[in-house]
Amino acid sequence: GSALQQMGLSQATSMKDADVVVLNSCVVRQSAEDKVTGTLGILKPLKADNPNRIVALMGCMVGPKTDDLRARFPYVDTFMRPQQYQPLLELLGDRMGIDAEGCLGTLVPPRASVTAFIPIIHGCDKFCTFCIIPYRRGREISRPAPEIVHEITVMVDRGVKDITLLGQNVDSYGHDIRPRLDLADLLEQVHEISGLERIRFLTSHPNDMSVRILEAVRDLPKVCENINLPFQAGDDALLVNMRRGYTIGQYLEKISQVKETIPGVNLTTDLIVGFSGETDNQFERSLDVLRAVEFDKVHVAAYSNREGTYASRNMPDTVDRSIKKARLVAIDEVQQKIQTVKNAKLVGRAFEVLIEGRKRSRLHGRTRGDKLVYIDTQNSQSLEPGQTMLVEITSSSPWSLEAYLAPFNYADDGNNSHRVNKEKVPVA
Repeated sequence: GSALQQMGLSQATSMKDADVVVLNSCVVRQSAEDKVTGTLGILKPLKADNPNRIVALMGCMVGPKTDDLRARFPYVDTFMRPQQYQPLLELLGDRMGIDAEGCLGTLVPPRASVTAFIPIIHGCDKFCTFCIIPYRRGREISRPAPEIVHEITVMVDRGVKDITLLGQNVDSYGHDIRPRLDLADLLEQVHEISGLERIRFLTSHPNDMSVRILEAVRDLPKVCENINLPFQAGDDALLVNMRRGYTIGQYLEKISQVKETIPGVNLTTDLIVGFSGETDNQFERSLDVLRAVEFDKVHVAAYSNREGTYASRNMPDTVDRSIKKARLVAIDEVQQKIQTVKNAKLVGRAFEVLIEGRKRSRLHGRTRGDKLVYIDTQNSQSLEPGQTMLVEITSSSPWSLEAYLAPFNYADDGNNSHRVNKEKVPVA
């Protein structure tokens, strides 16, 4: 978006009004790719009505080879792999008669929000049987650390306070860089950026989350005590069929290590229900994991056959759709009870909240542990997004917290890299 603005384009209100349409694709689930395909169908007559309209497809749907996509969608002008914008910029430069490379500065938006997401490693080497990502996005390639640090520095200069470092397996960062780096090294470098307040990262893999990474989370004040660690299934036989590379016992040992290393850590996870052949007993073991760990949040999805994956070729989708839906409901019921109890324990305690915005006259923001907090604005009309305030939790639900400004708020020193008294202000 920033590059297009620098080239003189502005955002249109609809596809029909746009001279340039960029469709960003996700292929994690078949339903997401189907939605993209449907939107491309809508664009076909729009392109026919205005042949000068530029249509671009980017994201995970675009793999290393585009012959099939070009045959299916001949009216699309250019195809771009994730984070590779250059083909569109060069096409626009040719159409507009300008040197795209010469006229573009940083691609960071001129008016950034309080939070931002930065991809640090592309692709995946794990080849889980249910996942299409390695085939679409290729093998893991880490971005150079200086490039990442520069990008974040520019964002912080424009108002970003909370950065999330992204990767399909973010803990693998740096294994392909020489001299070799790892995620802990990158966290240390990003931590030095003046004005940045919070650092997060996801998604992690149990086999790659090293003690060094956990200790960096514990020891670096700006890195939030918030870990996302998918387990995907609670049964060892299913984990073998998924090619996850660990047993549930090993996973729970890793969780214990995380809790011991990072006091007050907030844990989230990803879970699939209804994977090929999953029995009622195997599903119950996933519920057992939820009860044992007591995650702060669970992202759950019903398994769907994904064309092109190992599972689609070798593991029939045998679990009935109605059973998958019932299992989703069961997961939600168990997890809602867990989150109800965990969040209720936070009432009456004080936490740092980074304000992200205002909805319906209420401020909202998040704690270091990624808890959503709505703040009573009775005495807070002067507060703006980007400020970090102490709040006292007044009530809770499974999904969010209510709070008012604590009477003992500290003055923002402009850098705000310190934590508030950790003895009096527990992490949430």
